[in-house]
Amino acid sequence: MMTPQEVEDAAARLFEAERTRTQVRILSLDYPQATMDDAYAVQAALVRRKIAAGRKARGWKIGLTSKAMQYALNINVPDSGILLDDMFFPDSATIPADRFIQPRVEAEIAFVMKSDLKGPDVNIFDVLNATDFITPAIEILDTRIQRVDPETKKVRTFFDTIADNAANAGIITGGRPVRPLDADMRWIGAILLRNGEIEETGLGAGVLNHPAAGIAWLANRLAQYGSSISAGDVVLSGSFIRPVEARHGDTIVADFGPYGTVSAYFA
Repeated sequence: MMTPQEVEDAAARLFEAERTRTQVRILSLDYPQATMDDAYAVQAALVRRKIAAGRKARGWKIGLTSKAMQYALNINVPDSGILLDDMFFPDSATIPADRFIQPRVEAEIAFVMKSDLKGPDVNIFDVLNATDFITPAIEILDTRIQRVDPETKKVRTFFDTIADNAANAGIITGGRPVRPLDADMRWIGAILLRNGEIEETGLGAGVLNHPAAGIAWLANRLAQYGSSISAGDVVLSGSFIRPVEARHGDTIVADFGPYGTVSAYFA
């Protein structure tokens, strides 16, 4: 277990890394015995610093919902992070060149909640009843921690990703919002294009067999810490494609077919 001082020190390093857009050394090298609870403690301390600096919580993101990403980080459960108000971009936004360090993008379905959702024992049907509408989204990922340590060649672990607010960086919503019962979310698909070339495709079923299952998992996990999803929250349910690098000068388009498109230009 990490000490309270170690938790605050790790959060301070991450806060400064984001402010200066300079990656820090892999944290798990310094805290090799850290647990998942420690990782979420660092994340919470980081978010407290951001809120103290004037930001506001707007919702949640769920990550590591695909088997491929879980295998990559040697973990068998999803993770989560907190969406803050400065992470939201409009559809067709120009992302400033100096905003992120190494941005990547994923196609996802965003849930906008109409009522509180409190665990434990939340299921998919509870999620559908608590959802106002769903909408196509692009999540922007960034890492304030080095992906690979240049000296040891060690790669990031689940601890690094979770502590770094689950690599949370931005969200773009667009397309056509729909009521949760008016679409078969398992079959909502997206084509992700970079500069007009198809990079990835996927279906909503890639997220724990149903995107709403991710929301249920989050509500039940939060209940263990006395927290919950609130009415008005935006929740990114998890990606059903692999992350795609967003380089300077790239135009990213996520085409959700009948549900519309979401796009951004990375200056």
